[in-house]
Amino acid sequence: MTATTRPAARLTHAAALTALQAAIAHAEAIGVPENVAVVDADGNLLAFLRMDGAKLLSRESALAKAVTAASNGAPTGRLPADLAVTVALASGGRLTNLPGGLPIVIDGVCLGGIGVGSGASDQDVAVARAALRAIGAQDPGAAP
Repeated sequence: MTATTRPAARLTHAAALTALQAAIAHAEAIGVPENVAVVDADGNLLAFLRMDGAKLLSRESALAKAVTAASNGAPTGRLPADLAVTVALASGGRLTNLPGGLPIVIDGVCLGGIGVGSGASDQDVAVARAALRAIGAQDPGAAP
């Protein structure tokens, strides 16, 4: 490391695939077809799957949820309604406040985000939480 560089932890493609597989397994277990997106800390898509029967329009919201969670380091769905609309409009739909996006935090560092869309909000969040558990990431909904 020099004055112009710094080491950075990165989410691996293997971890992204493990998270994706765990999310799909949980979605199948609860009987809800979902769109699942996993992004790195910069919002770059690492893994995506649209399950058979998942809503087509939820494809974009799943990605927006993942990007939002990664960029904020916080779950989606917690902004006041008036601010949520502003965020969505200002970002051209790239960011969203819809529930179902969770940051991927390991050892206190946000490495990315997972976004799930097509089910009810609580189902989307449950599927995302299953993905976090599978890769040993911090669950933002759990007690510290």
